[in-house]
Amino acid sequence: MDIKFVDREKLEATKRRSSKFKPLFEALDKLEADGDAIEVGFEDENHLNSMRTAVYQYNEKNGVRVRSTKDSNRNKIYFYKE
Repeated sequence: MDIKFVDREKLEATKRRSSKFKPLFEALDKLEADGDAIEVGFEDENHLNSMRTAVYQYNEKNGVRVRSTKDSNRNKIYFYKE
């Protein structure tokens, strides 16, 4: 059995980019401070929480601050940079 230690950051980045949120991450890369916001629809609260967690991890990894606002009536969430 061949066992090696590898850098976890490389594994996380690869996994995160292949997730169901890949289009969201690509859109976040294009966000500009005080620019347009991204509008994303969500199915239920679990989907919303997963999306927000992914964005918070994106913030930590990239050293940025993407904020969010939720419109419960229309099942939409908006992400923006201040």
